[in-house]
Amino acid sequence: MTFGTRYVAALAERGRLCVGIDPHASLLLDWGLDDTVAGLERFALSVVEAVAPYCSLVKPQSAFYERFGSAGVAVLERVIAESRDAGALVLLDVKRGDIGSTSQAYADAYLDPRSPLAADAVTVSPFLGFGSLTPFVDTARAHDAGLFVLAATSNKEGPEIQQAVTTDEFGRRTVSNTVLDHLRVLNDGADPLGSFGAVVGATIGGDRGLELAFNGPILAPGYGEQGGTAADIVRIFGAAAPHVAASSSRGVLRAGPDAERMRDAVRRANDELAGLTA
Repeated sequence: MTFGTRYVAALAERGRLCVGIDPHASLLLDWGLDDTVAGLERFALSVVEAVAPYCSLVKPQSAFYERFGSAGVAVLERVIAESRDAGALVLLDVKRGDIGSTSQAYADAYLDPRSPLAADAVTVSPFLGFGSLTPFVDTARAHDAGLFVLAATSNKEGPEIQQAVTTDEFGRRTVSNTVLDHLRVLNDGADPLGSFGAVVGATIGGDRGLELAFNGPILAPGYGEQGGTAADIVRIFGAAAPHVAASSSRGVLRAGPDAERMRDAVRRANDELAGLTA
């Protein structure tokens, strides 16, 4: 099945929460663990065991594993494999963006099933021009994987680029809407949903004029502890709200190391997010 098909099925079966498995040094210490590879491994795999059988997606942030070098990446490989074995879709948060053969190498690393880092989908950056993502798009199609492309992020620096106005094949548009236009083309005709998604923050302020009817998945980071609510998702996404997976990391991870408390946090969030409509 395509990633879009698996995504729709996962949200229907397991709810709309995406759990970020982000081993911040401060969280390791909160759990009583050392900021070492051993602490990383115990933390990350404990989270996988607690939540991966119960949520639709998990989203490990690669940087928190890479900071430990090859041993940390080996832990990330286990997080990906064990999460998928537990039935969760794995969205690997890498935000890669490059050109040509380098972009293809990244795509092979994260989307080709022959790689030990292969995930169901990855986050990518379009800000070298959307066409620079072509190797990711082609590789995702070849392996029924997905992409989540940065479009409108919540960080205060984001609008400097994302709200800039450009004139291109789609007309005079903000950069964010140009990204969404490209996704609309990629997802045209897909049923029940395309495999090429967008990252749009759950805490973005103001009216950015986003045209979110692009027939693809949406990742909304910032839900929960960072301030985003179910009401914000309805406000921001409107008719596209049913396609949103709301992402929370600390809101679940701070409930650890108690596995049942983490599962309860997942259940509460899924209950709050259930039935999102415009």
